[in-house]
Amino acid sequence: MISNLLISLKEFASQSHLAKAFEAFSLIWRNVSCVESRDVVLHSTSSVLLCCKNVKSIKHGQQLHGFIIISGMEQHPLLVRRLVDFYSSFDLFVDARIVVETSSVSIALPWNLLISSYIRNGLFGEALSAYKRMVGRGIVADKFTYPSVLKACGEMLDVGFGREVHQAIDAGCDEWNLFVHNALVAMYGRFGEVGVAHRLFDKMPIRDAVSWNTIISIYASKGMWDEAMELFEKMLQQDVEVNFITWNTIAGGYLRKGNFNSVLRLISQMILRGAYLDPVAIIIGLGACSHIGAIKLGKQIHGYAICSSYDKFDNVRNALITMYARCQDLERAYMMFQLVEEKSIITWNSMLSGYSHMDRSEEASFLFKELLLSGIEPNYVTIASILPLCARVANLQHGKEFHCYITRRQLFKDYLLLWNALVDMYARSGKVVEAKRVFDSMSTRDEVTYTSLIAGYGVQGDGKTALKLFDEMIKFQIKPDHVTMVAVLSACSHSGLVIEGQMLFEKMSRVYGIFPRLEHFACMVDLYGRAGLLNKAKGIITKMPYKPTPAMWATLLGACRIHGNTDTGEWAAGKLLEMKHENSGYYVLIANMYAASGCQDKLAEVRTSMRDLGVKKAPGCSWIDVGTGFSSFLAGDTSNLQSWEIYPLLGGLTELMKAAGYVHIEDSEEEVIEGMG
Repeated sequence: MISNLLISLKEFASQSHLAKAFEAFSLIWRNVSCVESRDVVLHSTSSVLLCCKNVKSIKHGQQLHGFIIISGMEQHPLLVRRLVDFYSSFDLFVDARIVVETSSVSIALPWNLLISSYIRNGLFGEALSAYKRMVGRGIVADKFTYPSVLKACGEMLDVGFGREVHQAIDAGCDEWNLFVHNALVAMYGRFGEVGVAHRLFDKMPIRDAVSWNTIISIYASKGMWDEAMELFEKMLQQDVEVNFITWNTIAGGYLRKGNFNSVLRLISQMILRGAYLDPVAIIIGLGACSHIGAIKLGKQIHGYAICSSYDKFDNVRNALITMYARCQDLERAYMMFQLVEEKSIITWNSMLSGYSHMDRSEEASFLFKELLLSGIEPNYVTIASILPLCARVANLQHGKEFHCYITRRQLFKDYLLLWNALVDMYARSGKVVEAKRVFDSMSTRDEVTYTSLIAGYGVQGDGKTALKLFDEMIKFQIKPDHVTMVAVLSACSHSGLVIEGQMLFEKMSRVYGIFPRLEHFACMVDLYGRAGLLNKAKGIITKMPYKPTPAMWATLLGACRIHGNTDTGEWAAGKLLEMKHENSGYYVLIANMYAASGCQDKLAEVRTSMRDLGVKKAPGCSWIDVGTGFSSFLAGDTSNLQSWEIYPLLGGLTELMKAAGYVHIEDSEEEVIEGMG
């Protein structure tokens, strides 16, 4: 009967039927004989205590603990272990510690349970204290003790004690253990001792997935991506199972390094290997697509997100908005934006930055007003997204308002991104005095700050000031990047500083470690072209390691026309026509050159090419601030309801201008342009 009752009790306990388990326990207690009592009562008590833990009944478990004490069984290793486990599951660590410390058990198991429960709850200091008390009692730690203790040392950054534990492992462990060794590698990684961690990793006779994932994450946490990626490749070669965290870590590393194609290659590998693509992997993949405009791949990742139901996660939707916006599909981006019911500031920022990226100032302005009406407070990213658009309209009123908004809020004072955006806004608008005033007020500056102001002075034709700023930047050991070099070379070009520009171009790779890109060669073509050094400009185009762009041919063509070099101009025009570009401005430039040189036959050929390719000259568009917003208008536009009042007024202004001495010159260029309208 006792045997059957014990079987029933264990079954009730496993099914979490606490009342029935207690009933069976009472029957056992009343009917057990002295001969069989100890073992039967021990195991039945252990089963009921486990059931109390599983059904989360503190009250019944504590009553059972009282029964154990009255019965004199509180020192038995089986019940000590079970009581520690019971109290730890309710985070009653004081009770668990008392059970361990008042027991006479001389094995490590109850201490291991206590220490691991501290670790699970982030109580690393308490875990180390428990380990020290355990060792102080002469209890020998085992292979289950050390992983928890080493983790606690790592989290507490207790290097000294961590090394003591390491020495204890080397001195006391008879046989090597994989789990302990993995914990050692992880601990030294937390200490920042990457070399020690790697040496331990290299000495391991056996490595599992945890070993590889640990050493890779150590290098990744230190930003040592090349080493992390090399280890990752070795891991794949050895056909070790890679968990999704490591996949994401390496993919994220490629994203940070700007190696977007490698991100997408890795995502493809993950899918082919049957790896689990979680929301983080999807966000990383979408981020890579947004940077290189890979909308087709972005849509495939979107499809995967839909199949996995991750498209309902707000952070995934935000990444989708950014991806579609950066890939110039603003309609789909706005559709994704509308699907988000509870829009966070990140959602708003994703859509706003999309409009800003595409120069859609009207839509961005409307959306920003919606944001304010929604009651959500803009953050520094919001303002940094809007400011570039303020620079693209003649009226800086909104930009100045944002400047005041930033200045009034102390929380924005340390956001360099915002102040850089302000410098850039004023510089792009031609307000270099205001840009310099913001620049001077900044306590911290980086290459972006200097680049914005250098570009501002460059556009104004003040190349000497731009060069002084560049020299100051170098003096303060702020390393220029490729954008800085474009800005300073462009400044030299606009100011006719040929020798200075040539010297900077030569120093790019030799001194600053920047390999010239296509845009740097374009700056040199412009520099030589403006200065009339057309053979040098032609030499740059023919000798550079890149295929010339239509804009570069147009730059050379414009310079040839200004300096009267018809031969080189016709050569450049021929190259430009071969590209069959749809930009009407290029054809106008070619036509103007032929018109100026009297080549009517070639002028007719240009017009025919435009007609065959369907190229039309877009009418010029202007903006005017009418107080309630900006109104756009075209040349000869009659769509405005008040055009019948506007044109007589313009006519009157024209007469006043003539009376003031203004003479309107109608030349062949205007006739050419009219012929292409």
